[in-house]
Amino acid sequence: MPRRNAELDERMTRYSWQSYLIATASFAEWIDRGRPAPTHRRWSQYLAWVADHIGLKVIHGEVERLAVTGDRWALCTHETTVQADALMITGPGQAEKSLLPGNPRVLSIAQFWDRAAGHDRINAERVAVIGGGETAASMLNELFRHRVSTITVISPQVTLFTRGEGFFENSLFSDPTDWAALTFDERRDALARTDRGVFSATVQEALLADDRIHHLRGRVAHAVGRQGQIRLTLSTNRGSENFETVHGFDLVIDGSGADPLWFTSLFSQHTLDLLELGLGGSLTADRLQEAIGYDLAVTDVTPKLFLPTLSGLTQGPGFPNLSCLGLLSDRVLGAGIFTPTKHNDTRRSGEHQSFR
Repeated sequence: MPRRNAELDERMTRYSWQSYLIATASFAEWIDRGRPAPTHRRWSQYLAWVADHIGLKVIHGEVERLAVTGDRWALCTHETTVQADALMITGPGQAEKSLLPGNPRVLSIAQFWDRAAGHDRINAERVAVIGGGETAASMLNELFRHRVSTITVISPQVTLFTRGEGFFENSLFSDPTDWAALTFDERRDALARTDRGVFSATVQEALLADDRIHHLRGRVAHAVGRQGQIRLTLSTNRGSENFETVHGFDLVIDGSGADPLWFTSLFSQHTLDLLELGLGGSLTADRLQEAIGYDLAVTDVTPKLFLPTLSGLTQGPGFPNLSCLGLLSDRVLGAGIFTPTKHNDTRRSGEHQSFR
């Protein structure tokens, strides 16, 4: 049909990042600044703009329980229960793991971000950040703005590795066409080199410009609070021998990673049984990751459970770290569940529409 292509182009770009910038009179400034990657705050503002313009119904609440009733999901909050034909879980959850629970000088990932969001800056002489991946890197990026004298990054690697930003590395994230042809060992090796245990080039540039940052190689074997400090015992393998050293810090932040199965604590026992039946065994992180199918949902599990954050091993590294959002949307929307069903005719007036 005449002008059909132009109409499709307009509809596809209607809610794009560029359209948001134009609508907020900031497109030219973004171009002049070299098209920088948006901050998390700016990205959230963009998503809020899209939600407002498409009339998305956002339900505010904390999910306390996830259950399967019949062939649908039931998401239970304190105020209401939301019925859905499919469920997608994203994000790392509330990473509450801490070396010394209850000690105010040792912060979990969640506790750190709660502190960082407050009005008062973090004030400490010697700060340790445990971890060598992007979780630790994002916290380092935040710590630059606080009143700390020295920051020591503790990781088992020999140094703080930088994620490659060249064409070949980036193509793994944006085009996973050849990913399925790799063995699991080859995929894990690629993930280790490009996504896990590495800092982005942007964070590394910031580290180079800040002489407060240092690196210590080792794994934390023991932690104890003593004389107003946290003393960490680091274990390091040197050849065939194991060495242990003790270091004192005023504040320790455990950024060694979140639990990939954090959401399973919300599942009812029936839902856990349903998952294990589909997996063909006990629910483990490895087994769940290996069961993520082409549509980013757990195979052989009904109703659909989409887990893009765990899809890197089977489908490609770009899905969990948001490097190919368009392709992610295509995979999910192509799953065949987003069509009118009998539920549309029988939905009670008090029910919410399915999360999509």
